[in-house]
Amino acid sequence: MKRDGLKWTRVAPGVIPAWVADMDLPTAPAVVEALKARAEGDLGYPTWLDSYQAGPISEAFGERMAARYDWTPDIGHCRTYSDINQALQVFLHIWTKPGDGVALHTPAYHPFLGTLATMDRPLHPIQLEPDGESWGCEVPDLSGCKVLLLVNPHNPTGRVFTRQELELLAEHAERHDLLVLSDEIHADLTYAPHRHIPFATILPDRTVTLTSATKAFNLGGIRCSIAHVGSPAARKALEEQPPFLYGSAGVFGVEATVAAWRHGDAWLEQTLALLDRNRSALAARLPATVRYRIPEATYLAWLDVGRPGLAEVLEREAKVLLNDGALFGPGGDEYVRLNFATTEATLTEILDRLVPALS
Repeated sequence: MKRDGLKWTRVAPGVIPAWVADMDLPTAPAVVEALKARAEGDLGYPTWLDSYQAGPISEAFGERMAARYDWTPDIGHCRTYSDINQALQVFLHIWTKPGDGVALHTPAYHPFLGTLATMDRPLHPIQLEPDGESWGCEVPDLSGCKVLLLVNPHNPTGRVFTRQELELLAEHAERHDLLVLSDEIHADLTYAPHRHIPFATILPDRTVTLTSATKAFNLGGIRCSIAHVGSPAARKALEEQPPFLYGSAGVFGVEATVAAWRHGDAWLEQTLALLDRNRSALAARLPATVRYRIPEATYLAWLDVGRPGLAEVLEREAKVLLNDGALFGPGGDEYVRLNFATTEATLTEILDRLVPALS
């Protein structure tokens, strides 16, 4: 497979990339076939030209939520965007103003931290702390916040929040009159017995659900995501914007997403089985000097290496590129993030290089 994307081209010769959240796996055949058929077919204006909804993707989204998560969303409340980051910025722009606080579990997906800093929406951290083999938190006073930005399943820890935890967050959202922007892009990468619960099933009228097929099906370059805007007030604010300001999904993004969600589950099950083996392989081989809590979802390992700045050392000495935990904000300094969505042979080579350097 030709590797000319971001992950493999931003490394020095001889370095194995295990940083950005792309998989080193072939694309699902159903997606490839759908894209070929579209390329050989009609590339004219799509039927959803005058709508943010992109009908086929909204329909596939509704089907998937009902089948996998027991949620029947109103697909008329869907909007499409290029990715989760764009969608987040759109809703922060229409709902908040500079100085409005945003609550977010930390450590946090670093582009979200960058968005908050650039837009002057102060971070109100909900700090995740080690809790046995998982992660827990105490929700602080969220006064001064306008938005709860929920990332579930959580990146970088791989935590899948329980119903009890989500209901507690819903109570805080009600108490402080918060809009909940719920990033659920990793939902399809949840390992049994854990189960993803859409936040919109708990607090529908305050929730904007952000998701995409790009993470579970390795389609980051497709540039297509969907938002389900459950909040009537957020829908009204969005409808007051110029109709073409934020764009909408293109035919290839919609084609790939619909194919993945409707016809890609056999590929996804095989991929999840590989990822499950890989997350266990890490537990079996990492040295005792590294604290590793096996993620409940995602293909990202959040490794406590006990000191800051080690990612740079590992790139130089072990020839493996990881994410420096400091990028992920409060609580991340002594961590690195490792992407284990690769072949078993490549993961073995990564560990052969890392284990001596970490011991």
